[in-house]
Amino acid sequence: MKKKTGAIAPRAAKRRKTGVSERKAAPQRLRMAKEAASAPRSPVAPNDAKPAIRRLRAQLARALARIDDLQASADTDFLLDIPNRRGFERELHRAIAYIKRYHASGALIVLDVDRLKPINDAFGHAAGDVVLKAIVAVLRRHVRASDVVGRLGGDEFALLLWNLSETDARAKAAALEQAIDRLSFTFRGSMVTAGASAGTAILGPHAEAGRALEQADSAMYVRKAQRRHESDVQS
Repeated sequence: MKKKTGAIAPRAAKRRKTGVSERKAAPQRLRMAKEAASAPRSPVAPNDAKPAIRRLRAQLARALARIDDLQASADTDFLLDIPNRRGFERELHRAIAYIKRYHASGALIVLDVDRLKPINDAFGHAAGDVVLKAIVAVLRRHVRASDVVGRLGGDEFALLLWNLSETDARAKAAALEQAIDRLSFTFRGSMVTAGASAGTAILGPHAEAGRALEQADSAMYVRKAQRRHESDVQS
C-alpha cells in the first residue's frame, strides 16, 4: 500500500504545480489580449494630442491654399491678368477633351498685334503695355464668359470660343481685327494706332491642341501678309 501511495504522489504534485503557474499567467495573458484588441479600435486621440492635430490640419490647409495660389500665378500673365501660354494650352486640352467626349464644337483664333514693336521703340515698353491692356479689354468685350482669352507670348494672343462654325469663327476674327484697328493712343503728344491680324482653326472631334495652334498660327501669318499688302496698296 505504501508503495502505491508513493507512486501516485509525484504526479499529483506535478499537476498542482502546473495549475498554479497557469493561474498566475492567466491575468497577464488576459491583459495583453485586451490591449491588443483595443489598440486598433481607438480612433480618438488622447486629449493632449488634439491641439497638435488641429495645428497640423490648419498648417496643411494653408499649405494647400498656397499651392493653389502658386499654380494660378504660374498659369497667369501677371501684366494682363489672363492665362499665359501654359494656362491657355491647359484650357485648350480640356476643351478638346470635352469636345471629343460630348460631340461639341469650338474655334481657336490666334491674333498677333501689328506695329507694337515700333511703339515700344519710340515710346518705351510702358506705352506698349498700355496698348496690350487696351487690346485685351477689346477681346474680352467681344467674347462670352465661357470663352477663354490668353496670351501666348509677346504680342500674340489666342482665343478659345465655344460652338462656332468655321464661317462664324472667321467673322469673329474679322470683327476683332476691326475693333482693334479702331483703337488709337496718344503718347508724348503723338497719336498712334496698332492693329491686329487673326487666323482661325476649327475644333472638332478629331482636333489636337498642338495641331490646332499651328493651323491658326499659320492662318494668322497669311492674314498678316494680306493686311500688309492691302496697306501698301492704299498708301
